[in-house]
Amino acid sequence: MNSAFMNLSLDVAFSLEQKSALQASMVILQKEYKFDQVLFWGKILGIRADYFILKGLGANDIIVRGNFSHYISLYNFNCIEWFLLPPVSEDFVQNVTSVKGLFVGDLSFEYEYKDTGMVDEEHTNPEDVTVHINEEVRLVAVIALIEREAAVVPRGAYIKDSQGFITVNRMFEGLSMKEAKKLDSYLHFSNPVNQVKGSLLLKADYDPSIDFLNSLEDDKPKGSWVLQFQKGNSVVLLRSLLWLGLSFYHFLSTLNHGYVYVGTGQKNLDFPFMF
Repeated sequence: MNSAFMNLSLDVAFSLEQKSALQASMVILQKEYKFDQVLFWGKILGIRADYFILKGLGANDIIVRGNFSHYISLYNFNCIEWFLLPPVSEDFVQNVTSVKGLFVGDLSFEYEYKDTGMVDEEHTNPEDVTVHINEEVRLVAVIALIEREAAVVPRGAYIKDSQGFITVNRMFEGLSMKEAKKLDSYLHFSNPVNQVKGSLLLKADYDPSIDFLNSLEDDKPKGSWVLQFQKGNSVVLLRSLLWLGLSFYHFLSTLNHGYVYVGTGQKNLDFPFMF
């Protein structure tokens, strides 16, 4: 369980009852679903109720040929009764930022948005196409998009072999203070959007077995990550300014790292225009 974040300043507020129920649920769910790991993913804030999200991982932490969507998501409103979230189509993931407004806290609530990429015989003007989705679909799509754009791991934490299998790097001992101060020491834990290039290829210790993911250093727009230290400089934090509420943490010179999201589930589309 990734409970170490509870002792950090990550704007993650739990009551004593919630914390106890959450930790107990993670143990029970791991046994019930035979997960290798159960991680607290975060909390998406709603008007009527908030969604608590857990992520269940299969055995061996193996990712086959870039399939980063191998996990199973569960949700609830009270940290006690958990329910599986269904898969969602790629079209909804790509268009979910078109849905405006806060989450309600009701999975059956319906939203509508204009899909400018959809044209059919009846609608020759893309702006005429209105798509309806319920909150359950929106919730799954937002989780998938945050994972794709803001899931972070330290450089070297995972290794890729010649067959394309990605596994935990047993030789990884954590980032040093010197490494932790550099943004190119952090990688997106998702399918590379672009061919790995830029800062990673320029590193003197470039290694294709660990440098197969996109570096945060190459993100655009620039300045979308804020790097901080806590606990007497023993913990590094990265906060996303595109997904406000996403925090990555790493206890230096250890294997302990993870990320947590607590926010409205709305991407900060205004960020490129804030400076």
